[in-house]
Amino acid sequence: MPYLETVTDLGPESLSRFDAIIDVRSPAEFADDHMPGAINLPVLSNAERARVGTIYKQESPFRANRVGGAIVARNIAGHLESALADMPRGWRPLIYCWRGGMRSNAMATILSSVGWPVGLVKGGYRTWRRDVVEGLDGDTSPLPIVLIDGPTGSGKTAILQALQDQGGQVIDLEGLANHRGSAFGGFDDLPQPAQRLFETHIWDQLRRFDLSRPIFVEAESARVGVRRVPRRLWHEMLAAKRVEIHASASVRSEFLVTAYGDAVNDRGSVARALALLKPFHAKETLAEWQALADAGEHRKLAEGLMLEHYDPLYARSRKRREDKPVQIIELPALSADDIAAAAKAILAQA
Repeated sequence: MPYLETVTDLGPESLSRFDAIIDVRSPAEFADDHMPGAINLPVLSNAERARVGTIYKQESPFRANRVGGAIVARNIAGHLESALADMPRGWRPLIYCWRGGMRSNAMATILSSVGWPVGLVKGGYRTWRRDVVEGLDGDTSPLPIVLIDGPTGSGKTAILQALQDQGGQVIDLEGLANHRGSAFGGFDDLPQPAQRLFETHIWDQLRRFDLSRPIFVEAESARVGVRRVPRRLWHEMLAAKRVEIHASASVRSEFLVTAYGDAVNDRGSVARALALLKPFHAKETLAEWQALADAGEHRKLAEGLMLEHYDPLYARSRKRREDKPVQIIELPALSADDIAAAAKAILAQA
């Protein structure tokens, strides 16, 4: 007999019962956001979904369902013959679509008829999205955020990674946003995720953390690239305790050349980044920086950008905060050993 379970609890423990989470929505819907760890096995492609929607609006719901049903059946057959061909008898998938309607029910019915024990998310993706919005905007319980603060090039992201490696709870906003938080911060081959997907990544981490222990976050602005930090987290960051990282300009410039190697070695990338600084600096200054880039003087370029642009921005932003750091870490260098030692000192005090 087919076995089909309706699932309402989308907590980590409940989801761990399933071997796979299958999002049957179109690739465009999946790219906008999806449940953590889900794979996309669409029963309607982007174009097919648009076609069925047009028929629904311009002709009739009945004809849209008939045309859509035929397409859905063919696509599910294709998945059974490809992605699902080698799944064992006891394999247990969890399936969802936009709102738990025709698309997910069709896939779930067929897979359960094959003999697999299938879970179906009640309410579909909208159930997941409701949980994310409530967790990031509606919940007002405090978060034990500790900010890793310091001027550009002081190794904050590397220290976050070291904190995580040593057992600390970390939210790497730049990593989740695919952006390093500056004019040079984007990755040409790695676009930023959609806002909803960025929020999903953050919520999935927060809901797994022990809130009796500190959560380390790099001090950021309200946006990382074009992605907005969710309201609850941003408000907690504004009030959070700070650990301040100190390193000299020469040490930081050397570190930046390595950390931003992909950007500074690409003339086009440097030119695009410097163009973003036009409202803040004279043409002569920007031309000088571009000339340093063209000449391969990357360390001088990094030091000039820090001393004339990023350090003044950092100083102004810190003037707006009345609190003092709870800990200051002085780093004579930013080697792997220095960064690991900094993380150890932060964890010891936290």
